[in-house]
Amino acid sequence: MQEERIAEAVRRILGTLPAGVMLVAAAKGRTVEQVRAAIGAGVAHVGHNYLQDAEAMIPLIPERVTWHMIGHLQTNKVKKAVEIFDMIETVDSLDLAREIDKRAATAGKTMPVLIEINSGEEGQKTGVRPDDAEGLIRAISPLPRVRIQGLMTMGPFEGDPEDSRPYFRLTRSIFGRIAALAVPGVEMRVLSMGMTNSYRVAVEEGATRVRIGTLIFGPRV
Repeated sequence: MQEERIAEAVRRILGTLPAGVMLVAAAKGRTVEQVRAAIGAGVAHVGHNYLQDAEAMIPLIPERVTWHMIGHLQTNKVKKAVEIFDMIETVDSLDLAREIDKRAATAGKTMPVLIEINSGEEGQKTGVRPDDAEGLIRAISPLPRVRIQGLMTMGPFEGDPEDSRPYFRLTRSIFGRIAALAVPGVEMRVLSMGMTNSYRVAVEEGATRVRIGTLIFGPRV
């Protein structure tokens, strides 16, 4: 039964993650039943890449979990994202942060965010380039309704997991450097790195949060 396989996968992953490393189940392309099976097995954090799909799914899941925006977010969709997500992991520009700040103020909430690092400096991927991370964080930090809590990076989607190690190591070094600066209003406590193919390497390189979809739910059809 699919739900049993999902539950077994979740328990296996949770059993191998070190203490202090959070599992975020990546729900892109998954059904409500699949996500609920993962939650029933112990998943407390669910990530979604697409705002429209998350908006349809969240009201159908009665269990209380923390919802993470883990896909690229356009500024014209920030209002809804602030309403339905508990954290946005993909902030990569001051304009986006300002819009989150504005919409969060209207909603009467403060939004925790991560700064997305384009650690491979790949043109097809979103994220701030490593050399620009400090400047962006300093620019965002005064916004009263945005709380930077750490960094996120992707790494390669496929291939040898070892190929991801330099990207994760670089992001960890940025994380440590920013933490040492003690920028007011910035908490460097979350390092979100690694997916199904690379999460073990990410954990070895200091990840405190991993985003896993295929290993939990199986290949998307």
